[in-house]
Amino acid sequence: MVRKVEVVPFSEQWAEQFRCEADKIKDVFQGECVEIYHIGSTTIPGMCAKHIIDIMVEVHHIDEVDRFNKQMAELGYEALGEHGIVKRRFFRKGGEERTHHVHIYQTGSEHIERHLAFKEYMVAHPNKAKEYSKLKQMLAQQFPFAIESYIEGKDSFIKKAEQEALAWYRKRRKGETGAFEMD
Repeated sequence: MVRKVEVVPFSEQWAEQFRCEADKIKDVFQGECVEIYHIGSTTIPGMCAKHIIDIMVEVHHIDEVDRFNKQMAELGYEALGEHGIVKRRFFRKGGEERTHHVHIYQTGSEHIERHLAFKEYMVAHPNKAKEYSKLKQMLAQQFPFAIESYIEGKDSFIKKAEQEALAWYRKRRKGETGAFEMD
């Protein structure tokens, strides 16, 4: 079965869907869990996105995560191991009609900062978010049954925006107040 690429308007319900799922995931990982974050396009106000909630879990020890595969399966998640990113554990829920992705990294992973920086940058730069949203809509229309082409079409935008986001995020974190400033 070929998955259709559908990009839908932003929904206020996405935050609640994250919170409900995050509570269940926290119960699974308990003491291993450091923090759970809502990441990706469903966190950015006004952003069109695929209706998949991306969740990032920060853990003390990545090698311990596999012990929880059975409990995650009981929540409906399929464990996919590293799934292309070393020192990550990836779970998806919903099969071909995916509803949630869970990305798990150990404290100190550069991927944690990368995801948080991108999210914060897009929230603080609504024009950049609007540009990304339009790109996603255009690609979904152009490649409705070719997820690889959709992903490839976003790649250069994401790489460039990610570099800008990391520089912006690190600059803000080094600020004397410690607070994020809106540009």
